[in-house]
Amino acid sequence: MGATPLNALVLTVVFSAIALYFLYFVVRAGVRDGILQADKKRHEQAKQ
Repeated sequence: MGATPLNALVLTVVFSAIALYFLYFVVRAGVRDGILQADKKRHEQAKQ
């Protein structure tokens, strides 16, 4: 089976989807950690 332009396009779309899926989870984890850090800081400031 040769590498037709359609096969190349499908592979590009599949690998892009996988990369975006992982990027989504990296950003999601970063946002979660940022919110937790802000909550902790807010809680520490409220104690003072």
